[in-house]
Amino acid sequence: EMEKYLRHAIERDEFKLYYQPVINLENNRLRGVEVLLRWQNSALNNPTPDHFIAVAEQSGLIVGIGKWVLEHACQQVMAWTRSGLPALSVAVNISAKQFELPNLDDRIEQILKEVGLSPLHLECEITEGTLMESPENGLQMMTRLRERGIHLALDDFGTGYSSLAYLKRFPLNTLKIDKAFIDDIAKSNVDRHMAAAIINIAHNLGLKVVAEGVEEESQLDILRRYDCEMLQGFLYSRPLNAERFEKLLTENQKLHTLLGNTQF
Repeated sequence: EMEKYLRHAIERDEFKLYYQPVINLENNRLRGVEVLLRWQNSALNNPTPDHFIAVAEQSGLIVGIGKWVLEHACQQVMAWTRSGLPALSVAVNISAKQFELPNLDDRIEQILKEVGLSPLHLECEITEGTLMESPENGLQMMTRLRERGIHLALDDFGTGYSSLAYLKRFPLNTLKIDKAFIDDIAKSNVDRHMAAAIINIAHNLGLKVVAEGVEEESQLDILRRYDCEMLQGFLYSRPLNAERFEKLLTENQKLHTLLGNTQF
C-alpha cells in the first residue's frame, strides 16, 4: 500500500524538504545544512523516513525520489543565495540504488549545471552499508565524484562495517559520527572513548568530523575537548522547512552575523 502511494507522491507534491544546520565548533558559525526528506500523506498518517525510505529502496522508486531531492535542495540553496543570503553548502543523502547508477556522477553534474550551484557547495552523504555492497565500484564512483569537485561524507559511521581497511582507500572529505555514539557520551566512559577513537582515526586520515544528534551542552563540551570540527542536532536547531530556515537566516542575529565561508 505504501509503495502504491509512493508512486504518485511527487506528482501530488507530497514530499517536503527540511533543513538542519551544521555548525562549525571552532567559531560557532553555520557551516551548511543537511537536507532531510519528509512525506506528507494523510492516508498513511505521514510515514516517517524510517518506514518509507526502505519501501522506496526496495521498489526502486528511491532513484526518482533521490533525483527530486537533489534537484529541489540545490534549487532552494541557490534561491537563498540569489535573494542576497550568504551562500550555503548542502549535504544530501545518496541511497544505495542511486549509488549503483553507472552515470551517477554525470546526473549530479547535470543538475548542478542546470541549477547553477558550484560542486564545492554540494556534499554527498553515503552510508557504510552502501559502500560495502560493492567496495571497488564504490571507490570508482567516489573518485569520479571527487574529480568533479563534489565533496563526500561517510554517514552513520560506527553502525555498519566500520572497515578501516576500506576507509583509508575511500576519497572522503568528512566522517559523520552516528547519534548512537553521542546520546550517552556524557554518561558512559565507553561511548566517550568510542567517540574519541573515531575522531582520532578520522583526523589521522585527514578527514573532518561531524557529530550527529547533539542535544545537550555536556555533549558539546566533550566534543569540543576531542576537537570535533562540526555538529548538528537539537541543541542548535531541529530540522526546519524552507520558510522557517530562511527566517532563521534572516532574523536570528546570532547565526546571521556569524555566517562566514560556508564551503565544506
